Amino acid sequence: MTGSHVLALGHYQPAKVLGNDDLAAMVDTSDEWIRSRVGIRTRHLARADETVDEMAAAAAAKALAHSGLAPSDIDLVLVATCTAIDRSPNMAARVAARLGLARPATMDLNVVCAGFTHALATADHTIRAGAAGAALVIGAEKFSAATDWTDRSTCVLTGDGAGAAVVVAAERPGVGPVVWGSVPEMGGAVRIEGTPPRFAQEGQTVYRWATTHLPPIAREVCERAGISPEDLAGVVLHQANLRIIEPVARKLGAVNAVIARDVVESGNTSAASIPLALSKLVERGEVASGAPVLLFGFGGNLSYAGQVIHCP
Repeated sequence: MTGSHVLALGHYQPAKVLGNDDLAAMVDTSDEWIRSRVGIRTRHLARADETVDEMAAAAAAKALAHSGLAPSDIDLVLVATCTAIDRSPNMAARVAARLGLARPATMDLNVVCAGFTHALATADHTIRAGAAGAALVIGAEKFSAATDWTDRSTCVLTGDGAGAAVVVAAERPGVGPVVWGSVPEMGGAVRIEGTPPRFAQEGQTVYRWATTHLPPIAREVCERAGISPEDLAGVVLHQANLRIIEPVARKLGAVNAVIARDVVESGNTSAASIPLALSKLVERGEVASGAPVLLFGFGGNLSYAGQVIHCP
């Protein structure tokens, strides 16, 4: 095998939905203020007793069921998350136990909002190296547990959920080369720190960096995949803020692509946002099987990672 491809997808969101009017009863904000600044209308919140690995396993089980593979076929589990509280067992090991997997390698990756695309690249590299044949790649977050619900600048953003992909070895690569990196000196612009951990960010700094520096990097991702932005059928950026997603997509020049805007109904779910949005696009039939889709994560650490995949 010379590469890997995404065989199937799945996603999970908690039942509780928090609307903008609900938030307006909690902090000094309004539906109009939130929609005009970030584009979000609703977000899903986990129950107090609902855990990151529980949501991750629900999304992964759905992806596994769509793939046609048996649990015993999975030999690598990667979970991208920045909101796992416990150190050990890690989320990947807990997911493997919940799904009854045999003896997979299990690793968590914390690259915050760029976590899923980093994890997907790691799975692709591992499969290309012959160290795995089938992997579960999951982004899962309980962002509500790290939210300061008195801070109107950040509490309007966050949501909970999970998305998962089954990635398998393939003769014809369906996961393109990754372009990844970070801006370490600006890493403090997005933080989840303290006891208990709380999410904070320098919103204008992130906005200026993302809308200025990310479009040329996204074009580089397309170049490395051997396609032009005009050839993309879909663009799934990290669902941070509609005021970031739309200008970055416009500057990229993906004029024929469906642009994922799941942030409107799901909020910012950090590492879960890309697989969650992608899974919904596929489930609704908005992107054809085999069509090229750009995935591009960015955020905490001011890290970024992107690749072009062929849609399952």
